[in-house]
Amino acid sequence: MTSLPPEDATTDAPAAPPVVRTSVLVLAYFAFISLGLPDGLLGVGWPSIGAEFHVATDAVGFLLFAGTAGYLVSSVAAGFSIARLGVGRLLAGSTALAGLALAGYAAAPAFAFLVPCALLAGFGGGAIDAGLNAYAAGAFGPRHMNWLHAFFGLGVAIGPLIMTAVLSGGLSWHWGYGIVASGQVLLALAFAVTARSWAQHRRQAPDLAPGQASVPTRIAVTLAIPAVWLSAAAFAVYVALEISAGLWAFLFLTEGRGVSAAIAGICVSAYWASLFVGRVVQGFIVERVGVARILTGSLLGLLTGSMLVTLRGPAWLAVAGLMVIGFAAAPVFPLLTLTTADRVGAAHADRAIGVQIGASGLGGALIPAGVGVIIDRVGEQALGPALVALSLVLLGLYAAARRPRR
Repeated sequence: MTSLPPEDATTDAPAAPPVVRTSVLVLAYFAFISLGLPDGLLGVGWPSIGAEFHVATDAVGFLLFAGTAGYLVSSVAAGFSIARLGVGRLLAGSTALAGLALAGYAAAPAFAFLVPCALLAGFGGGAIDAGLNAYAAGAFGPRHMNWLHAFFGLGVAIGPLIMTAVLSGGLSWHWGYGIVASGQVLLALAFAVTARSWAQHRRQAPDLAPGQASVPTRIAVTLAIPAVWLSAAAFAVYVALEISAGLWAFLFLTEGRGVSAAIAGICVSAYWASLFVGRVVQGFIVERVGVARILTGSLLGLLTGSMLVTLRGPAWLAVAGLMVIGFAAAPVFPLLTLTTADRVGAAHADRAIGVQIGASGLGGALIPAGVGVIIDRVGEQALGPALVALSLVLLGLYAAARRPRR
C-alpha cells in the first residue's frame, strides 16, 4: 500500500473559520447550484431532442465532445485570467456566456445549431467552475468548501426535475433550457453588481507577510512546478473514479451480481446520494478533525470500498462497497481544491486550480470510457479491479504532490 508523508501540523490543525460576507457566501451557494443545473437537463431532454431533430441516439456524442472541449480550454484559461480580470468580472462574463448558450438551446431550429451552443456552454461552465473554486479556496474554510460542492450535486439533481416537469406539463424541451438560461442571466447580473465585493473579501495569501502585495508570477514558473501536474493528475484520476463507479454500477450489479434492474437503479441513486450526504456531514466535522486527516481517511476509504466491490460474494457486499466509495469520495474534490496553495504556493494557486479543473474534466470524460472498454472485453467483474487501481494511483499522486516544496 502506498505510504503517505507525515501529516503537516499546520494543515491538520483546526483553524478558525474565515470571516466571510454573507451576501457573497449566499451568492456562491446559488452559483454552485446553477453550475450543476445544465448537467441534468440533457439526459432527460435528449429523447425529445433526438426525436424533434431526427438524429440517432449516438449523436449526443457531438454535444458531449464540444462541451468537454470548451470546458477544458476555458477552465485552464480561467486560472490564468483571474489576476487580470478579477473573480467577479470573470464569473459575470462566464455566467452570461453560459446563459447565452442555454438560450441558444432554447431557440435552436436544428441539431447543427446545438453543437456551437454546447461549445459555448462548455466555455462558460469551465470558467465558472475554475473561478468559483479558485475564489472559494482562498476565501472560505473547509466547511463551506464541502457544502458548496454538495450544493453543486443538488443542482445536478434539480436539473432533471425541471426538464421532467416541463415535459410532463406538455411543453417542449426548449422550455427547460429557457428556464435555466433565465436563471443564469439573473446570476450573471448578480455577479456584475457584486464584482467589487468578490475582490474585497478574498483572504490574503497565507505565504505573504502582512501588508505585502502579491506579485504576479510568470506562467512558465507555475507550469514548471511538479506539484501542479501531480495535482492535476490526481484530480483527473479522482473524478474518473467517482464517475466510473456511478456510470458502471448498474451494469455491474445487474449482470455481475444478479440484482434486479429496479433494485440496481435504487442502489445507483443511493451511491450519488451518499456523495451528497458525505459532503454535508463531513462539512460539520472537517474543521475539528483537520483537513489532512479527512483527506487521508477518505482516500483510504476509496480503496476500502473498491476492494469490497472487487470481492466475490453476496450482492449486498458490492452495494456496501459503492456506499463506502460515495461517502469517502465526498470531501476529496473540495478539500484537494482548498489545499492547492499548500502544494504549489499561494502565488500559483489560481492558475493551478484552473489546470486541475481542466484535468478533472478530461479525466472524467476519457478514463470512464476506457473502463467501459475493459468491461466490454473482460466482463463486468473488471469494474472492481479498475476502481482499486484508480484508488492506488490516486493515493500515490496525493502522496507525491504533498512532498515539501524546495
